[in-house]
Amino acid sequence: MSTESANVGHGAAPYLSINNIEVIYDHVILVLKGVSMSVPKGGIVALLGANGAGKSTTLKSISNLLRAERGDVTKGSIEFKGARVDQMTPNDLVRRGVVQVMEGRHCFGHLTIEENLLTGAYTRKASGAAVRNSLDLVYNYFPRLKERRKSQAGYTSGGEQQMCAIGRAIMANPEMVLLDEPSMGLAPQIVEEIFEIVKDLNAKEQVSFLLAEQNTMVALRYADFGYILENGRIVMEGEAKELADNEDVKEFYLGLSGEGRKSFREVKHYRRRKRWLS
Repeated sequence: MSTESANVGHGAAPYLSINNIEVIYDHVILVLKGVSMSVPKGGIVALLGANGAGKSTTLKSISNLLRAERGDVTKGSIEFKGARVDQMTPNDLVRRGVVQVMEGRHCFGHLTIEENLLTGAYTRKASGAAVRNSLDLVYNYFPRLKERRKSQAGYTSGGEQQMCAIGRAIMANPEMVLLDEPSMGLAPQIVEEIFEIVKDLNAKEQVSFLLAEQNTMVALRYADFGYILENGRIVMEGEAKELADNEDVKEFYLGLSGEGRKSFREVKHYRRRKRWLS
């Protein structure tokens, strides 16, 4: 992982750039419509939205995993470090430095935690000592994994499996991690622990993160910049703190307003934004 000083300003040249992409499943189902976004080197960018908004599809578009689900990027382009990557194979993209942590904590249940972690180094042409150093690094950030390293992953907790999935990604020595719904199904204290580790990996190891999350409040607390996705389109973007303080976000994404909780249909800002998109 790079040890250069990170430039996290969103105005910096994008490290990862998604340019007006369109995604279609089964040749007929339009899922993403003109999505454009970027992640600066050393940044943490949150992709927010409700279930079904297109967050996971966006990450799979970047990691080139769509074809396994009969999906295709039919328009636009995706660039990493200035070069197009949307036609690469997923394993070539991993070698280039982009790794996705899938939604749902996909661990090999019959393998131990340590065996799962070691699979993350499979694409690397690294010495045994280098792989061991990476493993020690993961254990440094995830001491709980070190304690459970000989346990079968299928018998560990949801939080430990999520840590294992992130640790396995780190074993690939990534420059950017695409993190899909890291908080899903986890207790609040475990979510906070995982996001603190993500923050540390970003600050100390210079790993850039694009994280897709439904938990808007937590994501915006740790991210530098955010995009809000709805029905396959970006409807809002901005600095994380600005989005967290934005009344539109509070009302129709957090369900909060000065008058208490409201539904989407009751929010005038939401209805106005829907007209802009029609």
